[in-house]
Amino acid sequence: MRIEQDVKLDFKDVLIRPKRSTLASRRDVELDRQYKFKWSGRLFGGVPVVAANMDGVGTFAMARAFRELGCGMTVALHKHYPLDDLVAFFDAEGGANVWYSIGITDGDVEKLRAFLDSRPQQEGRGIDKLCIDVANGYSEQFVDFVKRIRDIVPETTIMAGNVVTGEMVEELILSGVDVVKVGIGPGSVCTTRKMTGVGYPQLSAIIECADAAHGLSGLVCSDGGCTVPGDLAKAFGAGADFVMLGGMLAGHDQSEQAVVEENGERFLQFYGMSSSMAMEKHAGGVAEYRASEGKSVRVQCRGDVRGTVQDILGGLRSACTYVGALRLKELSKRTTFIRVSQQLNTVFGDE
Repeated sequence: MRIEQDVKLDFKDVLIRPKRSTLASRRDVELDRQYKFKWSGRLFGGVPVVAANMDGVGTFAMARAFRELGCGMTVALHKHYPLDDLVAFFDAEGGANVWYSIGITDGDVEKLRAFLDSRPQQEGRGIDKLCIDVANGYSEQFVDFVKRIRDIVPETTIMAGNVVTGEMVEELILSGVDVVKVGIGPGSVCTTRKMTGVGYPQLSAIIECADAAHGLSGLVCSDGGCTVPGDLAKAFGAGADFVMLGGMLAGHDQSEQAVVEENGERFLQFYGMSSSMAMEKHAGGVAEYRASEGKSVRVQCRGDVRGTVQDILGGLRSACTYVGALRLKELSKRTTFIRVSQQLNTVFGDE
């Protein structure tokens, strides 16, 4: 047993200090980023915000909405769509603004191979971006799986995780991952920290993991913990290359879920993908050897996602103007974090 004494910080523990700026308007801020991925060699151009691969968030409808809005954001489709539905979607709409998602089971690999075989004439065989999602990215099995998938899709950009420490980021990048997902336990419907005692404050995880990744020409995606647009600004300011959102995009018309009405109000379910609700729905229940590490909440219907996207991107642009960053790329170089006391968090709330 050992204890690390270094201070570790979450989004709520800091604010961004404003700086003098020559920017005249928020509209002058450029949010698009351009990346060339280490292993796939592919190029990315767009706003590096990703809808999480969760039920009710990572949906076909969300991908269509983002494309229609022209917002430049992408969607990590949840992995539970039937093969035929995925084939039909990619055939009709392509995969330009989506990440195909898989877990690490043999069934996931078989489904992936079947999808690739269904599209032999497509450039890149129909997938240019792939998300490999697992709660615990520290297992040797996961690293071996990443190498296996890299061999299957050598020209596809791979995002994989989740981890929270620099040494594991380095391991995954050297194993063929282009973008490492960072975050264990910060999500609003994740209970991993309560159930297992395992986790890492998200802001410090981003800072440390980004430093490790960038030294190897890799990238990181902050996954979890953002509840307001200012949290995205903090994540990008800390060095995140992408930010993945779940709860902030839940409860919209694009959720593809049934609406529940009660006392004249309309609600949608939002739940963690390791919750008992998700496992009942997709796996027939919680396996006897594990516990649920997620919860289910009712979210009041929020209408079309357009307004939320405007708030997110508007908040990011405003943050950039406060520190004089003409482009989102410059935000991390212009960011100075100020630690705030627990008393301040209590006064202003933790929302």
